[in-house]
Amino acid sequence: MRFFKVFLVLAGLVFLASCGSKFKTYNGPEVTRIFVHKEDRRMLLVHNEKILKAYDIELGFAPTGHKEIEGDGKTPEGTYYIDRRNPNSQFHLSLGISYPNARDTAKARAMGKSPGGDIFIHGRGPRIKNPDADWTWGCISVTDREVEEIYAMVKNGTPITILP
Repeated sequence: MRFFKVFLVLAGLVFLASCGSKFKTYNGPEVTRIFVHKEDRRMLLVHNEKILKAYDIELGFAPTGHKEIEGDGKTPEGTYYIDRRNPNSQFHLSLGISYPNARDTAKARAMGKSPGGDIFIHGRGPRIKNPDADWTWGCISVTDREVEEIYAMVKNGTPITILP
């Protein structure tokens, strides 16, 4: 009987610990594409032609136009793909976007500059609570709870199209 009580307590603790985890599971339809509409500040997760989820977003601090060089505060425009994950991001969780591509790199180098990189979809983390404006250095930001969903739903290799 004592073993059974200890087992129940331990099982309960494991269950409670898992409830607070930032790593969620997802068993729904595959996300086949992500669309970001910069002007509308919306991101859509899509399965074929069906919208699965939509999110309000924040962008780079100077979001108009395509990212050209490191530090310009712009969020890239065009089609890329999700190429990496960071479970230890300073912004809770993050999914890497494959910027820069060869064309982005060539354009920046022609200007004698670096195209930059490290563009992610990420949460806000502990420092950014309720932003009232675009604040990232070119990334796409959602709430921490939303990035947990996105992190679970989106696989590496998923195309992302970022529209003006």
